[in-house]
Amino acid sequence: MKKINVLYLEDNNNDAELVETELLASDIDFDILRVDNREEYIKAIEGKTVDLILSDFSIPSFDGTEALKIAKEKCPEVPFIYVSGTIGEEAAIESFRNGATDYVLKSRFSRLTPVIKRALQEKEENLRRKQAEEYTKQQAMVIDIVPNSIQMLDLDGTILFWSKGSEKIYGWKPSEVVGGNVQNLMFKENIPQFTAASKFTTEKGEWIGELNQITKRGRKIIVESHWLLVKSEYGSKDSVLVVNTDITEKKELESQFLRAQRMECVGALASGIAHDLNNVLAPIVLSLEILKKRLPDEKSRRILSILENSSQRGAELVQQVLSFGRGMGNELQTVQINHVVREIEQIIKEIFPKNITITARLAKNTWQISAIVTQLHQVLMNLCVNARDAMPEGGILTISVENISVDESYTILNADAKIGPYVCISITDTGEGIPKDIADKVFEPFFTTKELGKGTGLGLATVVSIVKGHEGFITLHSDLNLGTEFKIFLPATSIQPTLRSKQDPQELLSGQGELILVIDDEAYIREVTKAALEAYNYQVITASDGAEAIAIYLEKKEKISLVVTDLVMPFMSGAKVIEALRNINPNVKIIVLTGVRTSSMDLTIVKVNAVLAKPYTTEELLKTIQVILGDTRSY
Repeated sequence: MKKINVLYLEDNNNDAELVETELLASDIDFDILRVDNREEYIKAIEGKTVDLILSDFSIPSFDGTEALKIAKEKCPEVPFIYVSGTIGEEAAIESFRNGATDYVLKSRFSRLTPVIKRALQEKEENLRRKQAEEYTKQQAMVIDIVPNSIQMLDLDGTILFWSKGSEKIYGWKPSEVVGGNVQNLMFKENIPQFTAASKFTTEKGEWIGELNQITKRGRKIIVESHWLLVKSEYGSKDSVLVVNTDITEKKELESQFLRAQRMECVGALASGIAHDLNNVLAPIVLSLEILKKRLPDEKSRRILSILENSSQRGAELVQQVLSFGRGMGNELQTVQINHVVREIEQIIKEIFPKNITITARLAKNTWQISAIVTQLHQVLMNLCVNARDAMPEGGILTISVENISVDESYTILNADAKIGPYVCISITDTGEGIPKDIADKVFEPFFTTKELGKGTGLGLATVVSIVKGHEGFITLHSDLNLGTEFKIFLPATSIQPTLRSKQDPQELLSGQGELILVIDDEAYIREVTKAALEAYNYQVITASDGAEAIAIYLEKKEKISLVVTDLVMPFMSGAKVIEALRNINPNVKIIVLTGVRTSSMDLTIVKVNAVLAKPYTTEELLKTIQVILGDTRSY
């Protein structure tokens, strides 16, 4: 046991010797400092470490009552014991009230050592208790600081403790939930989850997993939860310590990342198939030009015109898939939206069930917009198909177009809107409607209310992407069992429409017998391209790969006026072929054919004179050839 520093206030030498003798005879190691006046007493308390104070009750000019008062002010934790021969019962009771630890009469010095030991023991216990209280307080502060939700539950789910972190995550204050049951609060929509976690914790002692819960405001959240069974040591009921971390935002970010990965895969797939699909369409388009020359009658020309329009639309759709997957842009055109709506109206009247009445209400003199026509087709078709699916028993589908001037008050209600003129396209149905609890989710990628296999969840997400890409915005209004209305707002433009003149094939200029080398690994493309060029008085020689092409060019380079080559070929790419041809003849004229259209291919990099995207028409090919060969004859 450590040495005990005793401050002893006593003016009587004989009494002091008796007390000191008693203390020194005990088994406690004492270091005694004796004082006999107020000044020395205060000096000792303020200047030395004191573990115990012994004091006479009656001292001339300085009594024990004042000594006790000073001790409680200067060192309140130090035991204070009166050692006196004059203290009475009433004075002793009053001294206890004022904070004295005990008293010992001088006539009974034998009690002194036991009283001191008890006082020192109580001091140690008080110190340990206060340390424990301080530790508990610090733990409570730590619990309140951490952002996690820390809860203590009984085995039935009754809340025994609720941390500050819990209040921040869920919104309930401790006074609102302590004594309540978690099943009626954040688990009321997922009670089976609570049951499973509680049962596992009771049986195994610990459970870790994810839980779907709701907050005070009804917001759905996902938490990473850790449950630990706390065994009682004193016979009371066991409890469960629960630590929850809100990972809702983390899960959303993970979901967005996975969606982005899926879109990258879509883009890669689209890029891969675009070349092959365009190779399929290219000979069809070229063959149509040949058939138009051979079948000049009106009936045949109408059929060929339909085939030409369909194949061109197919090519545009391939490019649209590529644009969606890779985020590539297409050329904007000034568009009169009424024409586009009329086209869509004709299509859906042919393919939609007859129990759906289709009506178009188009305002006269609607403003023009700057848009990609193929993408507008996709937007309107997506919305019309959704409207059809919402009316399985039939109904009315209405497409309306009107001019709208958006003012400042409207921009306050819709953050995506800007002040100015818009063309508004409304798609309205009388179908099942959209429940309010999912109305905010319908534009999210991969969200769908359709059965598995009947919807990708990309339709409305694509619509929003296209509309925003046109600097427009979209609104939704729906009433359950009454119908739905989508409104698309596209900014009006003052640019006049681009008139694209189509040249009659009979007016196309023929060649003058120039020899053209056509390189493509697809046999039917080689043959159709050869037939198309020969029909316009060109000589054509073909090669199926780069090595054959280089061999032919080395043999006939003096006669070959132009090389037409595919860009993507096995064994030897078009770029390698071009490089080899340039090494043979730096002035060779080259047209590149590609199934993957780019918005701005740098011709200086591939070192060619022109690029044609598959499928190309005979008209486009002939005009390009004639420009490169320097034919100045008028069309």
